Amino acid sequence: MNTDILIIGAGPAGIFTALELLEKGVGKKITIVEKGSAVEDRVCPKQKSGLCASCKNCAITTGFSGAGAFSDGKLSLSSDVGGDLPELIGRDVVEQLISYTDGIYLRFGADEKIEGVSAPDKIREIRKKAIKAGLKLVDCPIRHLGTEKARELYQAIEKYLIEKGVEILFRTECKDLIINDGICSGASVTSGGKTLDVFAQKTVVATGRRGADWLENACRIHGIDHQPGTVDIGVRVEVRNEVMDEVNAALYESKLIGYPEPFRNKVRTFCQNPGGFVAQENYDNALAVVNGHSYKDRKSGNTNIAILCSHNFKEPFNQPIEYAKKVGELTNMLGAGRIMVQRYGDILAGKRTWQRELDQSNVRPTLVDAVAGDVTSAMPYRSMLSILNFIKQLDEVVPGFASPETLLYSPELKFYSNKIKMDGDLNTSVRNLHCLGDSTGWTRGLMMASVMGVYMARKIAESK
Repeated sequence: MNTDILIIGAGPAGIFTALELLEKGVGKKITIVEKGSAVEDRVCPKQKSGLCASCKNCAITTGFSGAGAFSDGKLSLSSDVGGDLPELIGRDVVEQLISYTDGIYLRFGADEKIEGVSAPDKIREIRKKAIKAGLKLVDCPIRHLGTEKARELYQAIEKYLIEKGVEILFRTECKDLIINDGICSGASVTSGGKTLDVFAQKTVVATGRRGADWLENACRIHGIDHQPGTVDIGVRVEVRNEVMDEVNAALYESKLIGYPEPFRNKVRTFCQNPGGFVAQENYDNALAVVNGHSYKDRKSGNTNIAILCSHNFKEPFNQPIEYAKKVGELTNMLGAGRIMVQRYGDILAGKRTWQRELDQSNVRPTLVDAVAGDVTSAMPYRSMLSILNFIKQLDEVVPGFASPETLLYSPELKFYSNKIKMDGDLNTSVRNLHCLGDSTGWTRGLMMASVMGVYMARKIAESK
């Protein structure tokens, strides 16, 4: 099979590459290969049963729009948030692309309201508290799509791409890249048990966090220049809304960064969900990890937020993704294949949490099938101690955050640690091969991955 431009992965990076190629009128045949299903066919069994079915292809993480369709759908409208892309192509360029890409999201139905800009005096007070606690506040305008609205928006984009002639091969998995003598000529894919070679003039890999491990393996096999990057290991914290009211109202999402003693690893908050729900995602080999969702029209009495500890490994170790997965596997083992939850006070007291204690707490878990236990039995000491000390600092900014009843779910892992070496035109060390999005180690989150897709399309259009 032949095409002009092959895009592997229909997450935000791949989608926005295709959208901008159409906008630029390149006149090329565009084919997208996606391991999962169309948006309208992505159904999580847990929505009916209440229990995770540990599906081989998790509908939460695979399919058109990637994890974006089931995420809380927050678009960060600042170049200070979302990874290292500004270092690669320039901060001014990224700022311009954010504005442009935001306009596309609005065109397809995003909410016009921007969170985190309406209370500057309150934000100043929060920043003052953060500075006093030894933390840095990164206030960022947020456009919140909402989990249910995000699906509607991405379905509209899917329909538009198909109507404009973009070929999308759903339930089709990329097994390997076709690379000979340092030149990429396409990819080998499988669908329904059949293998097919897809040959292309340009191959764009945009496999997202779900495909970070696959891309790292491809780099080793084919000699694509890359380097171990940062891996984030952490927990999802859940508290009552009353504790977070001030921050939720002023910022919607508080991005706080610290370097707690004694190790001075970078620890940060990520993906805050006011009135949200803690959720489970499944990766390859039934690895269960925790995440958070926030709906537009459905609210809980809790706020959840990730706290992530960053690890940067040096030689001779070069498998940070495998390291993080081992942490997750050990936690899953202790939780009998499910997400584990523990109260903050029980951690400090050196005891596990029991289900009857959760039933009596002010903070009731929104992930109802989480297993009460001891997350510290699986978490690395360096990560756990850094997170606990960060929570103490955070309590100075948000009084009550370090309550004995605060819930910590584990594991929260971010698989974007493999960093692909590229130039400012997104060329890799392999000719005609380009890599985008969270799997490259250059972006984190919906907006920056989308921006990278737009930029990629413009570079392809310029080279035609």
